[in-house]
Amino acid sequence: MASDETPKPVMPQTLVEAHEALARIRPHRQAPLAQWLAYYQRSAALYAEIAEIDRGHHHESLYWADQQQQRTQEIKARIHKSDSDESDNDE
Repeated sequence: MASDETPKPVMPQTLVEAHEALARIRPHRQAPLAQWLAYYQRSAALYAEIAEIDRGHHHESLYWADQQQQRTQEIKARIHKSDSDESDNDE
């Protein structure tokens, strides 16, 4: 008997699986900053989770989590600057 339910995504269990999963959902180059921000936030969270699961790659996963978190901060700053520039133009 076939199930009508679509398979639920499987949580990556290794650093390699995390890299592959994130590559599949990576926004296109010209995507809005909000999409990139969401992507990097999700990436940072996933790598932090993987650090606790894939203990053989604990430190490398933490490195990637930190890199992604830094990217979120950079993008937040760009969004803030863009919002500030737009409000300056409205005056």
